[in-house]
Amino acid sequence: MDELDLLKKDWNKESSNHTKVSVKDIYGMLHKKSSSIVKTLFYISIAELAFWIIINTIPYFTSDDYQEKLDTMFPNEYVFMGITIFSYIVILVFIYFLYNAYKNISVTDSAKKLMENILKTRKIIKYYVLYNLIMMGVSLAFGFYLSLQHDTNVINSIESLGENGLIIIITILAVFSIIFLVIFWLFYKLIYGILLKRLNRNYKELKKLDL
Repeated sequence: MDELDLLKKDWNKESSNHTKVSVKDIYGMLHKKSSSIVKTLFYISIAELAFWIIINTIPYFTSDDYQEKLDTMFPNEYVFMGITIFSYIVILVFIYFLYNAYKNISVTDSAKKLMENILKTRKIIKYYVLYNLIMMGVSLAFGFYLSLQHDTNVINSIESLGENGLIIIITILAVFSIIFLVIFWLFYKLIYGILLKRLNRNYKELKKLDL
């Protein structure tokens, strides 16, 4: 049982003065915890940006096969560059909004304002996760389409499987895409979901205080 739970347990046990102090203490702890959670989310988002930069950069500069596949799929190098830059801009915008949320929660001294900022933070995370899952789905579909058109290994596999080769390959790719998206959804649910549950718990406690 943490300090917040102990304070809630002792709430209303003694005088009205003690009750007022307890309410203020509980609010202070909720404020501190909410600020800490959003700060953690902010650091996670920075780590995620660094992760994607490393994942996309290392193969490009270390693998000739990877470069050849990209050149085949994206004859115009500016298309690939534009998609990559756009993805990074979205993550940076998300980081900016998250930083603002952390800054706003850190300086607020109103319970009502704190609740509003918690709700905004939850929406930011929700939209970001949704955007990532949609973009992953679109990217996979686009990548598979380009592979079917330009990748000689995929084309040869289709031909070797006979007249149903295209259907078989598309089915395999669709199953792979679903598994990949489910894994990433579970990843985001684990990383962001746990912290969002704590934020939601803080929001509910603030509503109970009715300050």
